[in-house]
Amino acid sequence: MKKLPEFSLKKFYWKDYLTIFLGTFMYALGVTQFIMPHHFVMGGLTGVAVLINYALEWPVSIMVFVMNAILLLISFRILGSEFLIKTIVGVASLTTFIGMFESFQWPTIMTEEPLMAGLIGAIVAGSGVGMVMSVNGSSGGTDIIVLVINKYRNITPGRTMLWVDLIIVASSFVIFRSVETIVFGIIIIAVMATSVDWMLNGIRQSVQFLIFSSRYEEIATQINHQLHRGCTVLDGTGWYTKQPQKVLLVMAKRSESTSIFRLVKQIDKNAFISQSNVVGIYGEGFDRMK
Repeated sequence: MKKLPEFSLKKFYWKDYLTIFLGTFMYALGVTQFIMPHHFVMGGLTGVAVLINYALEWPVSIMVFVMNAILLLISFRILGSEFLIKTIVGVASLTTFIGMFESFQWPTIMTEEPLMAGLIGAIVAGSGVGMVMSVNGSSGGTDIIVLVINKYRNITPGRTMLWVDLIIVASSFVIFRSVETIVFGIIIIAVMATSVDWMLNGIRQSVQFLIFSSRYEEIATQINHQLHRGCTVLDGTGWYTKQPQKVLLVMAKRSESTSIFRLVKQIDKNAFISQSNVVGIYGEGFDRMK
C-alpha cells in the first residue's frame, strides 16, 4: 500500500518535465518562426532579448540565458527549491530550442500575411507558456515575476503578464520610433496572455457529478475501486415523493467523465446524473494549494 503513492509521484514527476519540454519548444517555435521574422515586438525577457537583437543583433538565446540567471536567485527564495529546479530545466530547454531555431536559416513564414503570422505565433507561444505554468514550472523571465505576484495576489497569470508586457512593448518606441509597432505588439501580447489563461483553465478544469440512484452504495464502491476517485454521500429529500434520497458527490478530471457515465449506466440505467464544470479543485488527487 505504501509503494503505490511513491509510483504515482514518480510518474507525475516525469510528466511535469515532459510538459515543460513541450511548452518551451512551442514557445521557442512561436517566437523564432512566426514573431521575429516579421519584426514584431513582444513582452517578457524574451521580448527584451528580441528588442536587443533587432538593435544590436546579439543572439537571443544567450541573452535569455544570462538575464534568467539573475531571476533564478529570486525564484529560489520566494517560490521554493522545486520551482527553482523546474525553472532551470525550463530556461535550459528554452535556450536550447531558441538556439536550435536560430542556427538554421528557416524561410520566413506567411510573408504576405505578417499580422496573421504574428497572431499564430502568439497563440503557439502563449499556449507553451501556459503548459509550463500548469505544472508549476517556468520558462524564466517575467514568468517568475508573474508567479511571485500570483502567489500573494489573486490575479490571473495571464492578466499579470499582460501588464508587465505592456511596459516592455511600450519601450520599443525607443528603437523603432513607431506607434504602429507598439499597436501590433499590444495585439501580440494580448493574444499570448489570453492563450496562457485558456491553456491553464483548460488543463486544470475538472467536473463535479451529482448522482441520484437507489444503488448508490454499489456505484460509490465501483468509482472508488475502478476509477480511484472518492465519493461523498449526501442526504437529500425528493420533494415530489417526500422520500429520503442519497446523493453521491464526485469530483473528477474532465477526461474521466465518460468512464463515470459508463460505470453508472452499467449499474443503474435509471440513475439521474448532473455534471457541471469546475475550474480549480485543490487537494489530494487534484491541484496542490499554493
